[in-house]
Amino acid sequence: MGQTIIEKIISNHAENNVYANDITVASVDFVMATDTTAPLTIRAFEEMEAKSLFDPTKMALVIDHASPAPNERVAKLHDLMRAFAKEHGVKLYDIGEGICHQIMIENAHAKPGQIILGADSHTTTYGAVGAFSTGVGSTDLAGVMMTGKTWFKVPETIKIELNGKLREGVTAKDLILYLIGNLSVDGATYKSIEFTGEAIEEFTLDSRMTLANMVVEMGAKAGLVDPKGLELPYNDFELVKPDDNANYQTIYKFNVSEIEPQIAVPHSPDNVMPISSQEKIKVQHAFIGTCTNGRLEDLQSAAAILNGREIHPEVRLLIAPASRKVFLDAMNDGTAEILMKAGASFITPGCGPCVGTHQGVPGNNEVVASTANRNFQGRMGNRHSNIYLGSPAFVAASALNGCITNPNKMEITQN
Repeated sequence: MGQTIIEKIISNHAENNVYANDITVASVDFVMATDTTAPLTIRAFEEMEAKSLFDPTKMALVIDHASPAPNERVAKLHDLMRAFAKEHGVKLYDIGEGICHQIMIENAHAKPGQIILGADSHTTTYGAVGAFSTGVGSTDLAGVMMTGKTWFKVPETIKIELNGKLREGVTAKDLILYLIGNLSVDGATYKSIEFTGEAIEEFTLDSRMTLANMVVEMGAKAGLVDPKGLELPYNDFELVKPDDNANYQTIYKFNVSEIEPQIAVPHSPDNVMPISSQEKIKVQHAFIGTCTNGRLEDLQSAAAILNGREIHPEVRLLIAPASRKVFLDAMNDGTAEILMKAGASFITPGCGPCVGTHQGVPGNNEVVASTANRNFQGRMGNRHSNIYLGSPAFVAASALNGCITNPNKMEITQN
């Protein structure tokens, strides 16, 4: 009987071959926790009276969600993480290093065929490199830290075939929003998504990360992207591919050449429609960043819109690079200079305004154009604001004009 990618990966980490809906115990290759979840995880680990980690080299702690600390309470939680990391020999990525999911990929903590657990819902991002990665609760992660193993109910798999070629100016963010709009926020609950098809081959790693990152907005347990055309900066890996006779719960087929730029309107990521249907709504706050779209190609996309121009005087444009490396690369190639000259303000690499703790909470009744992954009411810290999700080009164009704007109607300039 053929296996899907996720069935193969879990089988390789269990004592026997498994298939959808089987329950099994499997070994874990790497674990990660952030400053929103690590303190709870550490306390649970201590309450279990655990004395040591299963392998300190297979864990990372990341301070990214409230970075730098916005108040004394959070500062104490950061200190707790630093002390734990020092005591147990765990790699700690401190303030300004970047967002956990970007860091995991940049530093090769996530590789094809691995099982990776993170106490953060967007841990699904590592499916971009062919890993089975998923978010778990703090207590579950504490158990894995102690034992190196956990139990799974093997997810059924939904196969999404993406054929054709994206139109000029249409991005992976437009595509994943379109798919979420079609499947809905609970259309893939506890399922694994396999993205495949000819359209995938031309996708960069950054774009694949955007796809895998947002499968959780469909309710999915994991999102695995076909490795076709993928180039990785390391050699010690083996790609896992599905069998030809693998059993899928559902197969969807989409012609991506039919898709135009998309946005998710308030207050749900599946409330998706073409940008052209929402133009002229005034925007006061614009944000480029997050684990979905804070990478170099995202900043370059915004710079292509804003090169030689200035944002609307009534708009604030905040940019949080996904990592320190991304920021340095953007400075080295001139992207950061273009964006700052246009009126953008760079903030600490990290999650920033996405989680609504600090560094850019919108005002009452303000409209936000954002590259983030969620637009639930209050997501950015004010339930009286309205968040529109889209690509970096959409956010840049909207910041420039002071209203929701289809970036495909803008003149693009190259750096």
